[in-house]
Amino acid sequence: FRVDELLVAKTPAWSWSVRPAQTTLGCGILSLNRYAAQFGEVTAAEMAELAELVGKIERAVQSAFGYDIINYLMLMMVDHQVHFHVVPRYAGSRQFAGLDWLDHGWPAFPALAEQQHGQRPEILTLVREKLRAACAG
Repeated sequence: FRVDELLVAKTPAWSWSVRPAQTTLGCGILSLNRYAAQFGEVTAAEMAELAELVGKIERAVQSAFGYDIINYLMLMMVDHQVHFHVVPRYAGSRQFAGLDWLDHGWPAFPALAEQQHGQRPEILTLVREKLRAACAG
């Protein structure tokens, strides 16, 4: 997931990074910083941090991109490590970095295979910086 390269925010237990494949504008990965193969292995203290970081994520993504609803998907089919796909959902298109962004799955399940605008490093960097600024502001 290129967590270190695309990191937006970090707590002792969790990291939030931009998802390299932008299904929708502002998609992210919320990862436990230590290895755990099952959600049941997450401690009470880590869960408390998760709750705080989720609030920060939602405020930042709303401020940066104005999502309509947000989905958290814990799939772990390929990467057997506790993590969530954070997928902002949009009823209409958005403009960012001079590009049109659509939610191809709206209003149903997110189209996770969708990679809008490729995995262009400059776009991912702009998304990360916009989210970082929204966290700070």
